[in-house]
Formats: sequence, C-alpha cells, structure tokens
Amino acid sequence: MAEKSFVIARIGRTVGLHGDLKLNLLTDFPEQFEKGALFRSDRGELEIISYNPSRNLVRFRGYESLEEAKRLTNCKLYSSERESRRKCKLADGEYFWFDLIGMELYDGERLLGKVCEIQRLQESDYLHIETQTQLVAQSLPKSFLVPYIPRYILSVDTEAGKIHTTDTFDILEAS
Repeated sequence: MAEKSFVIARIGRTVGLHGDLKLNLLTDFPEQFEKGALFRSDRGELEIISYNPSRNLVRFRGYESLEEAKRLTNCKLYSSERESRRKCKLADGEYFWFDLIGMELYDGERLLGKVCEIQRLQESDYLHIETQTQLVAQSLPKSFLVPYIPRYILSVDTEAGKIHTTDTFDILEAS
C-alpha cells in the first residue's frame, strides 16, 4: 500500500519573466523548500532551483521561463509522513497534524470524541472533533471545534492517543 500523501503547498501565479512562482505554504516548515529539494506534485516530480522565503517565490527546474512556469499555476506539492518526519524538526511539545488526527479528546476524564481533522482559521489551529456517539444521542452537536491553545489543551499523549483538555465540554455544549 502506498504511503498517504498530503498537500504542503499550492503554487500560485507567476511573478516576473524568469519562471518565478508565488508559493502558498500549507505547512509550518518553510525550511523544507530549499534549493535542490524534490517534491511530488500534480505535474510529476519537481525540483526547486531557487526559493526566496521572504517573498515566498520559488522556481523549478525545467520551468525557468514565464510560459513554462504558467503551466504550474494551481499545482499542489505533496509530502508523506515519512518525508515530513525526515525534513521537519519539531520542538518539544510540537506535533504534526497527522499525529493528532484520530486521537481521542478528553475533558478531564470524560471522552468527548476524536480529532477528525485540523483547520487553520486566521492565525490559530482548531481541532475538528467528531463527537462521541453517546453525547450526540444526548442532543449534543455531531462535531465541534476546539482552539489548539494552552487555555484548552493541557497535554498530548501520542503513545496513548489522547489529548487532555479543560473546559472543552463547555465548547461542545455551546456549539
């Protein structure tokens, strides 16, 4: 079975006459977009020949002219879990989104549900929680969002697959 891939960037419009493209990052790790880096894309494998992080401009081998580069507009760049773990270094207390998806969310000892996805809204990440069946049967919402901030997130136990929170049952009730 092939390893699951996920989108880490989307290529935007061309900039200038030499094949530069706007790179819209969907990752917290811009350091992986360095000269010589290879990425899978909607158009096959792409090699970065230059990247300007301050302007988020990228140029790919074989697409150095304006006309060639235009063919990459709206193309997506992909990474796998293995590649991300190799290329991106996490600080203590940081987690990849794919590590959090599927984890159970607890408010104290009460299981509220599972993380089904993560959404970035404005500058914050939100855990999209699929509410536990027993709570839905009590007329609570089928899903709700929990801000991934210290105010609510107490700890993450990747070994046990549990996220311990506080005051998130209140968020569920108010959803």
